[in-house]
Amino acid sequence: MPYTYEYPHFALTVDAILLNNSDQGLKVLLIRRARDPFKDCWAFPGGYVDIDELTENAVYRELSEETNVSNVKLKRFDVFDAIDRDPRERTVSVAYYDIINSLEDSIKAGDDAKEAKWFSVNDLPKLAFDHAIILEKLLNKIKTA
Repeated sequence: MPYTYEYPHFALTVDAILLNNSDQGLKVLLIRRARDPFKDCWAFPGGYVDIDELTENAVYRELSEETNVSNVKLKRFDVFDAIDRDPRERTVSVAYYDIINSLEDSIKAGDDAKEAKWFSVNDLPKLAFDHAIILEKLLNKIKTA
């Protein structure tokens, strides 16, 4: 018989923030969401962590499924746990990032991403969830490093 808990559980997700530092300035890779919530809005590649999966494995899986990018070395950045960050349910996200020096030629939207595209960090569309807050925090960290 499965065990039931007295306290409700939250969902665990991952976000992959891939930055490109090139002659054209700093860019971030975003996907256009194919599903609600925030359908057609831009967001970081990412998604739910499977029950039998480590967050590190999940972030590489999600990045590959949604953008076809796999040749990166992601580093854990921070945990984002605002109560209302996801309208579906209580969700905590572990954000990972990498800074690369060349644009990935093999970027191709897949899974629940309609489109994958590089954006200048100085000219971003409106971002889904709390991704604007996450990106701002990461950019501040990079500036002070």
